[in-house]
Amino acid sequence: MKKVFGFFKKEMMLTLSLAAAAAALVITPPSGRLLQEIDWRTLGTLLMMLCVLEGFKKENIFRPLIRLAGRMKRMTTLTLFLVFGVFFTSMFVTNDVSLIIFVPLTLLLFGAAGKEKYILPVLTLQNIAAIRGSMLMPFGSPQNLFLFGQAGVSAWHFMAHMLPLCALSALLLVGFILFLYRKNLREEISAGAEDKPWQPEGRIRRGIYLVLFALILTVIVTRTGLWPWAVALVLGTILLVDRKLLLQVDYVLIVTFLCFFVFSSSIAAHPGISGVLTKAVDGNEYWWAIGLSQVISNVPATIVLYPFSGNFAGLIYGADTAGLCSLIGSLASVINYRIYVRSYPGQGGRFIRVFTLVSWAFFLIVVIPGFLLSRWPFF
Repeated sequence: MKKVFGFFKKEMMLTLSLAAAAAALVITPPSGRLLQEIDWRTLGTLLMMLCVLEGFKKENIFRPLIRLAGRMKRMTTLTLFLVFGVFFTSMFVTNDVSLIIFVPLTLLLFGAAGKEKYILPVLTLQNIAAIRGSMLMPFGSPQNLFLFGQAGVSAWHFMAHMLPLCALSALLLVGFILFLYRKNLREEISAGAEDKPWQPEGRIRRGIYLVLFALILTVIVTRTGLWPWAVALVLGTILLVDRKLLLQVDYVLIVTFLCFFVFSSSIAAHPGISGVLTKAVDGNEYWWAIGLSQVISNVPATIVLYPFSGNFAGLIYGADTAGLCSLIGSLASVINYRIYVRSYPGQGGRFIRVFTLVSWAFFLIVVIPGFLLSRWPFF
């Protein structure tokens, strides 16, 4: 029992999500409809990504990025590369995946160079970059993908509405990075991360993981209904190539996502809660999306609020801003947190303090422009 309590104390986000799901199931008893309304596509896609990217790490497929970053001699240059690497890749491979790629690289480079004091602020800026960069594309985040599917507009129309806030965020990120190194903009770094050469015997596995990654991106972009077959193909291939890899996947994150989806589906199915939301949400979508996301995160909040929303722009701008307020606001932030505490056990409190300080400074600058733009009709 002591080990069980210790596990749940360590995995606070999992504990919170389980409690939320359990409370929701008391309010609305489980049913077949609940199972249907869970976003199994997102869960399946996340599982595929976590498995394949675990293979990327094991086979050192990120080696070109490590070598490129290792050539950078100044902290400002390296940080710009790491932060905007997240910003731009999040547009195409979703915000959570971009963090899975770049956050371990940041920990590796800064740790090897003895620059640990910058790790937390840079990880927070990467988190902001993931949230704000991913807002541009319809497939940049799960909530964007969901709302894009409901909107019935072209991708270009969608991007035109998201571009102003995305561009503003990019400029602010540059300013925050310059402020971080304001005492010495030319501070040098010897990012002597160990360059592990690729092993010849791993060539086939690297090729397979790259092909599987391309398959996953195709599933995301095309929104194909064949995604369950893709999940089966990815898992089956890994079983054949390296079955031990499946033991290293972060299944806690999958369960956390599942619990939040159960919570959102359950409370939306309750007639009393639905009646209250119908009266309260319409016309206040922007603030409701930000506020509710701090309780159940932005993806479930978007799913819960959409049926009661009349202002589509307010809902999507609010959902894409909510992750700046707290760790729970975006499940991408949970990924960032988990990667950090795996490398620095017992330092979760420090992560949350720095995250809150930097993210709120950013939030206070963008929240009003986002509100004003939410009055720009999406249709």
